Amino acid sequence: MPELEPEDDFRAPRLCVSENLVAGAGIELDRQQANYLGNVLRLGEGASILVFNGRDGEWRARIGRSDRRTLSLLIEEQVRAQRSGPDIHYVFAPLKRARLDYVVQKATEMGVAELRPVITRRTIAARVNLERMRANVIEAAEQCGILHIPRIEEPQRLERMLADWDPHRTLVFCDEGARVGDPIAALKAARPGPAAVLIGPEGGFEPAERAAVLRLPCVVRLTLGPRIMRADTAAVAALALVNAVLGDWR
Repeated sequence: MPELEPEDDFRAPRLCVSENLVAGAGIELDRQQANYLGNVLRLGEGASILVFNGRDGEWRARIGRSDRRTLSLLIEEQVRAQRSGPDIHYVFAPLKRARLDYVVQKATEMGVAELRPVITRRTIAARVNLERMRANVIEAAEQCGILHIPRIEEPQRLERMLADWDPHRTLVFCDEGARVGDPIAALKAARPGPAAVLIGPEGGFEPAERAAVLRLPCVVRLTLGPRIMRADTAAVAALALVNAVLGDWR
């Protein structure tokens, strides 16, 4: 089922919270959330917003005030049942800060279930700020009507990830060394079920790394056309293709 239906509310402010959502529950907002509602959106006591937590669907809530500095929410009614996106993981070599922010947001908008940073021999950004990644995930979900929050895994060496790979999950390997062909046909030949998209670093994979990936029995080697793309562009292109053929765009 798609994340949004035609009758869904696209205009109401949305906020991601961590608490369980049930009718009549009260939620105390932290300072950052209160500042966002009160000072950025300029919403006052009694205003209505939508809230979600990635588990309990989307709910309408009413803004209240606990004291002069703190805002609270009263949960009123569920407006959308929980919906999950496709079972697609985005596996990627970390990029530098601004471009990593971009690709994490776009992967969230594409509906991925999990973000998995992998460290390759040519990875430029060896350190990954997981809290910043989560903030970007939440911001993208709030702005785009998404109900599920992708899981964020700890960075892992490529060799370890391949050694522990689930053979039931198809690995779509975006390989700049692949022969240019029809990416749609390549994906249609893949088995249905859970999938992952692997995007390498700006300098590409080293030959030994490429060979290790191709040794997995569940790999679909994918070309993204005759032009070389930056890693963030390749991620959007590949996730769009995989969603169209193996995901929930059908």
